[in-house]
Amino acid sequence: MTKNFNFNNIVMNFRFKGRFIEAKPYGLGHINDTFLVSFMEENSIVRRYILQRINTNIFKTPEKLMENIKNVTEYLREKISARGGDVERETLNLIKTLEGKSFYISAEGDYWRSYIFIEGAQTYQVVENLKHFYNAGKALGNFEQLLVDFPASKLHETIPYFHDTHNRLEAFIESVSKDVMNRAKEVQAEIDFVMARASETSILIDLLKEGKLTLRVTHNDTKFNNVMIDNITGEGICVIDLDTIMPGLSLYDFGDSIRSGANPAEEDEVDLSKVTMDIQLFEHFTHGFLEGTKHSLTTLELEYLPLSAKIMTLECGIRFLTDHLNGDIYFKVHRENHNLDRARTQFKMVADMEEKFDEMKRIVKKYS
Repeated sequence: MTKNFNFNNIVMNFRFKGRFIEAKPYGLGHINDTFLVSFMEENSIVRRYILQRINTNIFKTPEKLMENIKNVTEYLREKISARGGDVERETLNLIKTLEGKSFYISAEGDYWRSYIFIEGAQTYQVVENLKHFYNAGKALGNFEQLLVDFPASKLHETIPYFHDTHNRLEAFIESVSKDVMNRAKEVQAEIDFVMARASETSILIDLLKEGKLTLRVTHNDTKFNNVMIDNITGEGICVIDLDTIMPGLSLYDFGDSIRSGANPAEEDEVDLSKVTMDIQLFEHFTHGFLEGTKHSLTTLELEYLPLSAKIMTLECGIRFLTDHLNGDIYFKVHRENHNLDRARTQFKMVADMEEKFDEMKRIVKKYS
């Protein structure tokens, strides 16, 4: 991976301090190419940064994406500083280019950006500690609370219709109809599963269109591994991966968090007997999230929190299955039927949520 890029040339275009040592692939992201770059400063301290190549096949307007991130992170720095927080650990911090921009365009046309690496913290693919999930919920709730006064109208839509679940359904139906890879006949049970729940895909977007739900600044990709957990305290200290920060619904963020974090198994687990919507995890996250938002959610938002978890999980499963049918052109795959395995995991979660729905509603009411 690293041999494809001239890192010596790339890093010299950013305002890094010290002598460039190395760049190594970092993380397990599906979309962008991410590297950990190290520099030796004059005092012999090694300083590390995240360097990313933005996937412009997915993000068609990288300039607008970076404008969103720049404006939001600068706003968060002001808010965090005003309350005496650590601005270099509690939000992402962009490293500017020599020209003072938030991104660099290489001679090959690649868009690169860099952030300060947050030391002493890490992300987890699955929840290993209940306290971590409570703190992740609190961090995400706090993230939305800090941005409650940021005007959503100032943000660009980096991926149009990203959480328009009905739109995702229509794209799925089209992929089934075209069946470009001749795979539909092998996944009829999964197709039937989606279509049996088709009527639910428009619920949230319809409530938004009717003005019954509040349009907010939201992260829109709140996987558990997008919250940095402090190695010592276990606190959720920083929400990362802001590519999809856009106008949206708090329900999107809550629902996607449950989808990704309340399942104790991996997102692509083949053994579906290991996949469940752990009600204890659901309760810990819900408690933290509602504490973090400082009870700023509306009555209707609270009412739809449980359903949002089901809809966001169904939506993600639809996206994985659509990509499988289309030939794996969106999400990175590492084995045969990888996206199909991911879709089946999501659908197992949906089915489990349906069985536990009354308990989910009771928990939300408990902490509201």
